[in-house]
Amino acid sequence: MAEQRAEQRAEQRAAEGLAAHPATMRAGGGGSAYFAKVGAIFAKDMRAEVRGREVFSTMTSFSVLAVLIFGLAFDLRVPRSEMIAPGVLWVVVLFAGVLGLNRSFGAEVDRGTLSALLLAPVDRSAIYFGKVLANLFFTLATTLVILAVMFFIFDVNLFHPYNLLAVLLGGIGYVGVGTLFAALTANNRARESMLPILLLPVMVPVFVAGVGLTAAIVDGKNFAELSQWFNLLAVFDAIFVVVAFLLFDLIWEDA
Repeated sequence: MAEQRAEQRAEQRAAEGLAAHPATMRAGGGGSAYFAKVGAIFAKDMRAEVRGREVFSTMTSFSVLAVLIFGLAFDLRVPRSEMIAPGVLWVVVLFAGVLGLNRSFGAEVDRGTLSALLLAPVDRSAIYFGKVLANLFFTLATTLVILAVMFFIFDVNLFHPYNLLAVLLGGIGYVGVGTLFAALTANNRARESMLPILLLPVMVPVFVAGVGLTAAIVDGKNFAELSQWFNLLAVFDAIFVVVAFLLFDLIWEDA
């Protein structure tokens, strides 16, 4: 309990640290100052993860178990593992991502640092992009673990450059929208169930494009045949990340 209270106090100081030097944070305009604020939010979440080990360990544990269960479930029913590997990859990524997104703002609420974060002299959009970067880091790192486990369980190598690009594009759209919904449900007592209910229907285009891309890559198709799926992911990212960026500030208007 003493260690837990010490971690909570450290998180409180980290969030309040953004407001510790308001003159410094407010001084200097332009892109470099803005990116420095985004980096400060990202670094705060990285430090919180190093101390608490809440997000990445939970996402990877779930992912490994999910891949193992899928492997046992389909081992005797499918003639070739390549037939199910694309679907397994994207299903596990989507559900593991929900676990991480839930803690993005939920952890701030639990530690009592959300108010300090919102009162920090930074643009709300900087908070949004800092959280997006942190969530993207955790999602991509977890995906690499998933790919490695699938290589051993399904004997399918999904470390193809095109598939890694698909994971990156899909991850950007996923965490871009997911961070918005995580903020929207942060103060809701049922946020663990509300977030997937809100998020997963919006992620249908990402899931369909991701599975289509990975399946086409496994089948050895060329880039021309993959371009329609890449275009879908790129358009989704451009539209929904911009919309999430514009709506993010409205969530905290009364905060």
